[in-house]
Amino acid sequence: MRYMMLIKRPGDYDVSKVPQALFGAMGEFVEAQIKKGTFVDGAGLQPLSKATRVRISGGKIAVSDGPFAEAKEVVGGYSLIEAKTHAEAVEIAREVMELHRIHWPEFEGESEVRPLESMGDSPQP
Repeated sequence: MRYMMLIKRPGDYDVSKVPQALFGAMGEFVEAQIKKGTFVDGAGLQPLSKATRVRISGGKIAVSDGPFAEAKEVVGGYSLIEAKTHAEAVEIAREVMELHRIHWPEFEGESEVRPLESMGDSPQP
């Protein structure tokens, strides 16, 4: 089953302040996960200053460019993983958080792990 793993933290961040050691450790980790067949895709996300939100409310669509002052929680990166069980997906997320703990001790945040809906299960019109 496929899972989306979102790395979230309070507020935006400056990528230049992320320790290089974390990039190296994550690169090795991702390489190992690719060889195991668990890593499908993933990337860090650029800061909110480069983001655009498209919202619908009251039947109207509004487009606004970042940064967003009201952002309380920011997704900093994502991974799409293939895991046999939910427990395996959670263990991969725990390993990612462990790399953050070791290589970026000041990091505060979380990894949200969610199974993807199967497109084959969607009702047909």
